[in-house]
Amino acid sequence: MRNDKGPTLGIDLGGTKINTALVDINGNILSVHKFPTHPEKGSDKIIEDILTCIDECLGKARQKAHALGIGIAGQVDLEGTVLYSPNLKWRNVPLKEKLEEKLGIPVIVTNDVRAATWGEWRYGSEKGVTDFVVLFVGTGIGGGVISGGKMILGCSNTGGELGHTTIVVGGRKCHCPNNGCLEAYSGGWAIAERAQESVRTDPTAGRRLILLAGSIENITAATVGQAYHERDPLASQLVGETGRYLAAGVVSIVNAFNPCLLVLGGGVIEGIPELVKIVEDVTKNKALESAVVNLKIMKATLGGDAGVIGAAALAKQTV
Repeated sequence: MRNDKGPTLGIDLGGTKINTALVDINGNILSVHKFPTHPEKGSDKIIEDILTCIDECLGKARQKAHALGIGIAGQVDLEGTVLYSPNLKWRNVPLKEKLEEKLGIPVIVTNDVRAATWGEWRYGSEKGVTDFVVLFVGTGIGGGVISGGKMILGCSNTGGELGHTTIVVGGRKCHCPNNGCLEAYSGGWAIAERAQESVRTDPTAGRRLILLAGSIENITAATVGQAYHERDPLASQLVGETGRYLAAGVVSIVNAFNPCLLVLGGGVIEGIPELVKIVEDVTKNKALESAVVNLKIMKATLGGDAGVIGAAALAKQTV
C-alpha cells in the first residue's frame, strides 16, 4: 500500500532552470536540486534532465516520493500534455505520460503560477482562506483563483490567466494576440520597454538608468527597481505608473472574484515591494465597496519556493 502521508516531489520548470524539491506533508522542503534547462536541446533532453534532478533530490534526502507535481510556464490540458510553452519552445508534449512511464508514480502537470497559487494558499501566512487570488508579476503576469475553496480551472484548463485582463482598449501590444493587457503595462518585459522608451525620449532624465544598465537596450525592470530605491526621479515616475496600471487590473479582478485575500508575488514584486501598498491604496478606493470590505492585500510569503511547494502539495491533494 502506498504511504499517502509520505513526501511528494515538486518541480518548477521554467525557461532557465529545473527547480526540484522533496516536500513533506507540512510544506517543508526536505531536499532541493537545481539544474539549468536547455530549451534548444528539445523536450526529450529536458525530460532526461528532470529524471536526473529527481534522482539527485531523492538521493540527498535518502527518501522515496509517492507522487510528483510539476508546474510549467505554459498552457497544460487536463491530461497533462503541455500544449504550448514559449520559454521551452514546446508544443503538444505529453509530459505526464512520459514521466509516469519512467517513474512509476502518479504525476500531476499544471501551469507554474497555478502551482505557486496552491503553495501560497496551503502554506502561506493566511492558510485556509476559501476565496483567494494570487497575482504573480514576473517577466510576465500570471494568476490563480481559489473560489469557495476550489481552484478555478476553466473549460480548457486555462483559468486564471489574469495577466491578460484588458486595462487599456487598443493599448500597448501584448505578447498574446491582444492589445492593452495588464501584462503589457506591468509585466517585467513591459516595464523594461516603457523605461527604454522614456530614456530615449529624455536621455538626460534617464542618465541614472543608463549608468546602471550600461546602455538603453540593457535597461530592465530590475534596473528600474534599483534606481527607484536610489530615489531617481524617472524611476520613481515609472514605478508609480506601474503601480497604477497594476491596480487597474486588480480592481477588475477584485470586483469579479470578490476574494477575501489577494496576494502579490513574483520577481517584480520582490524587487519593488512598494508596489503592494500602491495597489492596495488604489484598489480600496476604486473597487466596489462591497468587494473590498473584507479584502486583505499582501505580499507573497513563500518567495521562490512557492512553485515547488505548491506543485508537491497539488500532487498530494490530487492523488
